[in-house]
Order: sequence, then C-alpha cells, then structure tokens
Amino acid sequence: MTKQDLINLIRERRSFLCVGLDTDPAKMPEHLRSAKDGVFQFNRAIIDATIDYCVAYKPNLAFYEALGIEGLRQLKLTMDYIHGLKKPVFTIADAKRGDIGNTSERYAKAFLDPQGDFNFDAITVAPYMGADSVTPFTVYPGKWVILLALTSNKGAFDFQLTEDKLGSPLYQRVLETSKQWGNEDNMMYVVGATKAEMLTDVRRIVPSSFLLVPGVGAQGGSLEEVCRHGLTADCGLLVNSSRGIIYASNGTDFAEAASREAQKLQQQMAAFLQ
Repeated sequence: MTKQDLINLIRERRSFLCVGLDTDPAKMPEHLRSAKDGVFQFNRAIIDATIDYCVAYKPNLAFYEALGIEGLRQLKLTMDYIHGLKKPVFTIADAKRGDIGNTSERYAKAFLDPQGDFNFDAITVAPYMGADSVTPFTVYPGKWVILLALTSNKGAFDFQLTEDKLGSPLYQRVLETSKQWGNEDNMMYVVGATKAEMLTDVRRIVPSSFLLVPGVGAQGGSLEEVCRHGLTADCGLLVNSSRGIIYASNGTDFAEAASREAQKLQQQMAAFLQ
C-alpha cells in the first residue's frame, strides 16, 4: 500500500486506528480456547467487527510464534482472510526484527514478499545494528519498514533518551540518520503515546513521516495529546490499540464489545481529522 493509498483510506474511514492482534489463547473467550483454529476464529470475528472503524491491523508475531508451527498457521489463516476482504486495510508485522544484512533479507522476504505466505504491508524493525540491518526491508515496492524510535516502555530510558556530548538524545540520532536509509514513502517510526509531549521534537526531524503510535488506552496514552503534537495535514499517524479493543469482553459478546470500543476511538479520531 502506497502512502497516498493509506492517506486516502484514512480519509475514507475518518480513522487512523490500528487494531493490534495480540491474540493470547488464555485471554480468548472460553468457547474458543479448545475450538479448531480458535485463534483464527477469534481474529476473524475481531476483524469483521472492527474493519469499518480502523485502517490497519498489527499482529504481534510473538503471540503466534509462541504457539509454534500451529501459531504460524493461525497467522497465515488470518492474513489470507484479510487479503480476501473487499475492504482494503494496512497490515503490520509487529516483529521487531534487526540483524545483519543477509539475515534481514530473509526476514524481509518472510514477511513482505508478495508471493510469500504472509505478504504484510509493513514490518517493525530495530535499528540498533545500523543501515545494513534496515535497508533490506526497503527493497519491496509499496512496502514499509517501521523503525523503533521512541518506545513507551520504562526501559526506553536505558538507551533511547541518553544524550550525546551535544545534548541530543539517541532516538533523535536514529531519526536523523535513518533518513539516509529510506523516505516518507517507505519508512515510518514507532513513537509511544506515553511520550506524546516529545512528538513535537520528533516532528521537527520527520515532519511528514507516518508514525505508528502504541500505548493509547490500556497503557495510559492520551489520544488528544498524540494528535496535538503529532497530527499532520495528511494525518501522519497510525494509533494502535490492542488490549482495550480485542479484550473488551471475554464473553461470547467479545466481538460486539470490540466493535463498540473501536467505534468510540474512530469517532474521536474523526473529530481530530476535521
């Protein structure tokens, strides 16, 4: 999906919501835990209930890899279902990969190759190993690399906010340097919603790039603050909510509850987009 395609989708649905498919069998409704293809059934119900209110889905690969071969099969079923929908949607492999060049090439092929099993639109990547660990993800036309820049976890203070002798934090160096590896048409950045006040500094460096913003909802991030500091003329944001939507209920009404929570966020986003 190109940048303009994504912008058009955001305008059409009046939403920049990304739903995180962090599907944990232990948290699914009881009637699905022992069902055949229960993870896929859960994902399908969530997708059907929320697709009118969101523009993206972000499966967290750890939740599928933890289930072994069967988990990857559930992920493939999910991606096949998304690709078969008549309504377009942006897909993100939340994989946080980062390795030397030839290994990154394999990761890119595994998740981004249009002829592969998954065919995601984007993948999250850790930039710590530098250019040769990132650029292999930029070779597929219409695909995106989403670099970890400023995350919302407590450990972000261990490295990302440490300053060099000129007083610039490391995450800003990542933003500046990464502009040599990609551009606004194939590179986004992860910036946590709990660091919303720092979005002003982020926008000073990447004024028009799309940002993937986790942390709204269950993690305490403020949508209003994110929009105040990060919204651009073309939106420029994908705001993710996972637990607050997919686990809004653990009963048989889980899909209806997810739909209500997604619609609430979509209505708030529509107001900000105006």
